Amino acid sequence: MSTLARPRAWERLFWPLLAGSVVLVGWHAAVIFTGSKIFPSPADVWHGTAELLGKGVLWGYIVDSLARVSSGYLLAAILGIPAGLLLGWYPAASQVVNPLIQMLRPISPIAWIPVAIIWFGVGNAAAVYLIFLASFFPIIVATMNGVRNVPPMYRHAGRNFGLSPGRLLARVVFPACLPNILVGLRIALGIAWLVVVAAEMIAVNSGLGYLVIDSRNSGKRYDLVVAAMIMIGLIGLALDTMMRQLETAKAVRWGFRNDA
Repeated sequence: MSTLARPRAWERLFWPLLAGSVVLVGWHAAVIFTGSKIFPSPADVWHGTAELLGKGVLWGYIVDSLARVSSGYLLAAILGIPAGLLLGWYPAASQVVNPLIQMLRPISPIAWIPVAIIWFGVGNAAAVYLIFLASFFPIIVATMNGVRNVPPMYRHAGRNFGLSPGRLLARVVFPACLPNILVGLRIALGIAWLVVVAAEMIAVNSGLGYLVIDSRNSGKRYDLVVAAMIMIGLIGLALDTMMRQLETAKAVRWGFRNDA
């Protein structure tokens, strides 16, 4: 059976750069062709980004957004991974809790914005809470499924070596389901980055999401709106690339799948 050839090192850089160049040229041509006086050209966005950098505010917005994502995401991981391990390990507990999880999981984190504002007011706490909610359910579900998918022979082997249930869970089950957990962490991180932008448009007055809505409302600076959107996309790409690299780490490479 033939396999697809892996792209060479230069191709992994060249083709994305080519695709980006084509998009920029098409974008510039579309602005000229339509004669738009509202939507900015790539040059306008570049000048807007330089303006933000010159004022020293862009990095502050980026740091604020990343800090909120880090807080909510890490809290979700700290609580979600142990909870998922326990629920996957004890099927009786899962039967009790899982229906509630599956009921809450489809609710969009955006729908929780009014509730978050009532509970926490307008500020960082509301945004962090929304990010926590967005991250928690993918992590706990992925961890539960990972534990359930561990081959029974692993557990039997651990018991034959005299491992206690706690040590069996920590030394055998957790490493075995780590690839599934990392997939859940990667999905959760992407969702968290989406949610922080939406939360900052409503619940706080800093961050890249706030930059989008504030630039729109204050003078209709669409060059800054698009600049913030591009920055959001680039950071999202960087975060996803980081998680992909973690998935291929030596400790979990045996569980890596190219189509993850």
